Amino acid sequence: MLTDMEIPFIYGKIADGVNFTDRETDQERLYLNFSGLVNTVLIAPRRWGKSSLVNRVVEKFADDKSIIICQLDIFNCRNEEQFYKSFAQSVLKASSSKFEEFIANVRKYLGKLMPTISLSDVAQTYELSFGVEFKGNGMSYDDILELPDKICRETGKKMIVCIDEFQNIGNYDDTLAFQQKLRSHWQRHTKTCYCLYGSKRHMLLDIFNSYNMPFYKFGDILFLDKIERGKWVDFILSRFSDSGKRITPDAAGMIADLVKCHPYYTQQLSQQVWLRTENTADETLVFSSFLDIVGQLSLLFANLTDTLTERQINFLTAVSDGVRNFSSAEILAKYNLGTSANIKNLRKAVLEKDLVDIFPDNHIEFQDPLFEYWLKNQRG
Repeated sequence: MLTDMEIPFIYGKIADGVNFTDRETDQERLYLNFSGLVNTVLIAPRRWGKSSLVNRVVEKFADDKSIIICQLDIFNCRNEEQFYKSFAQSVLKASSSKFEEFIANVRKYLGKLMPTISLSDVAQTYELSFGVEFKGNGMSYDDILELPDKICRETGKKMIVCIDEFQNIGNYDDTLAFQQKLRSHWQRHTKTCYCLYGSKRHMLLDIFNSYNMPFYKFGDILFLDKIERGKWVDFILSRFSDSGKRITPDAAGMIADLVKCHPYYTQQLSQQVWLRTENTADETLVFSSFLDIVGQLSLLFANLTDTLTERQINFLTAVSDGVRNFSSAEILAKYNLGTSANIKNLRKAVLEKDLVDIFPDNHIEFQDPLFEYWLKNQRG
């Protein structure tokens, strides 16, 4: 049983241990890919638990000293040079058990790049940066991309490199040339596998699922599905029980239904219901907690709609009403969408704003189910 201070639902952070639920099939597939050094691309909408899944699987290799786990987030890498610095630092840190070893490896593998190393006494962390003299000194950024393979060949180990927010490379100057460079190096690495994922599904699809792109068929593409309603109900019931509280099965199912099984919001709403529960949570408590969360987000949603055109809002309203055939004369008139020629542009606009996801069967779904509820029920 949980202690009084432990909250049994986690959101906005990596879900680990008992906070992680389901995805047994995805875990097994990713584990086998990592074990066989198969490159993997994870594609799913935002906040569906990609990072938690990767973290869950790499934990299974924690006691295997023959495998090096390297994880990096390139969200703040705005150009190639920042990517190289982050990549080199992460690979060398993962390959070093202590600071002295890190320094030795920097000198061994990157000495010609004139790197500088700084150590923070407060956080006991160290960072690697490169001096301005790296150009024309006989070593190029290509050598940085070879780091994982070189280290593995020299140590006899294998390496799993996991890169979050990978879609950001699509915004770099001359991104096609950069992607070609990455693939030309990484596809030759026999002791390393790469797991690439991020928070913008449509951009990842452009990088990995387009025939004319360098990363086409780079590895196994794993499309994550939503966690099933039944799994969420079992999880919510269990976590309430572990904490000494209770929730009715109908109320647990209502949580999943209201947020459409969205992992982030399922955890958030479950937490808010749990915090408001003295003994037993029912459906009335679930709905009031849901409305409270929507209310907290209403200003954010209002500001978001201010960035949209009237027809983009009308299009989203049609999506929330379950419309599938947007080009029919009746739908165009009902939602004031203009002509059928506008539909393609409207779809593209709301997709690029990360408001919806468009699935292979052409089904359109809101990325944020609470924004959908607010737009349909509370927008003035």
